[in-house]
Formats: sequence, structure tokens, C-alpha cells
Amino acid sequence: MERRRILILQGHPDPDGGHLGHALAQAYAEGALAAGHEVRTVTVAKLDFPLLRSQHAWEHTPLPAGLQAAQDDIAWAQHLVILFPLWLGDMPALLKGFLEQVARPGFAFTGDAAERGSNPFIHQGLKGRSARIVVTMGMPAWVYRWVFRARGVGLLKRNILGFVGISPVRDTLIGEVDRLGEAGVRKWQGRLRAFGVRAG
Repeated sequence: MERRRILILQGHPDPDGGHLGHALAQAYAEGALAAGHEVRTVTVAKLDFPLLRSQHAWEHTPLPAGLQAAQDDIAWAQHLVILFPLWLGDMPALLKGFLEQVARPGFAFTGDAAERGSNPFIHQGLKGRSARIVVTMGMPAWVYRWVFRARGVGLLKRNILGFVGISPVRDTLIGEVDRLGEAGVRKWQGRLRAFGVRAG
């Protein structure tokens, strides 16, 4: 099996940890390390950064110093694992703000605005990477996927990760988390551990 460089991006906004997403991230890391992959973790809740408030700031202000290491980790990685709880049908605002900050021109896109023109897809800066999105939620996963069309996850897959060249992007939706019980948690930890083994 090919050894890969994996970045686990923990998107839960609670810096104290202890949530299902943290246990799943740990299980993924255990599987990946046991299979010989290299693993790094970025915990968004422990980073200090402001929100972007204008296109000018996104294009022309420097990346906040507290995010440079995280951006370097994304550049290092061949596979990203992004975990977050579903909040109001989408990723938490802190994770969205983090992605807006790190996906800067010159990193997520090559060339300047004039070179990118109306077709930024030919200047994607993060090609050659794959990703898995792991989302926990209170509602049944099938309701989110088929009734609500998993719109928040779809936007992340297409409009953010796909937009900068990350492909393929797979998702794992875990519903009714308050009713999983210990056996259910262990089952999902086993699945994430298996994903880690094959860096998928």
C-alpha cells in the first residue's frame, strides 16, 4: 500500500474537545498511523485568526501569522480529512472562516486575478489532493442527504474543495448522534479507523 501524507482538519469549534468528532478523528489517525501513513492534525478551535470582511483583504492582506503553519500543513498533505458537526445545515462559522482565510490567491489559486480571468479552474492551486468530509448531526443522515440534499456538504465539496482542485472528495454522514450509544460510537470509530488504514 502506498504511504500517504494525511492532514486531519478538526472543525469542531469547541476547543475543549471531548465530542464525537474528536473520537472519530483519533480513530482515523490510529488507523492511518498503524498502516504507515504520515499524519498531522490542525484543530481550528485552537487557532487565533480574524474573519475576512472584504475581497480586498482576501486578495491583498497577508495571511494571519497564526494560520501559516496550518496552510503549510495543507500544502504538505496528499489527503485531507475534514470533520465537523452540522450546525444550521452547514459547517460551523469558525471552520468556514478558517477556509476563507487559508484559501488565498497564490496558494489555493495560482497567478493573479488578471491571469485567472473568468476561468479560475485552470489555475487551481491544490490539485493532486483528495479529501474525505465527516459530518455528525442530530437528524437522521438519510434525511439530510435525501430531503435536504446535503446542501452544506455539497457546497463544501464543489464550491470550496473542488474549486481549488481537490478531487475526489468523499463524504461520511453520521446521523442521530445522541442515540448512538457506546456500541454505535465504537462502530463508527471502527469505520473511521478503516478509512485511515487505506487513507481514504
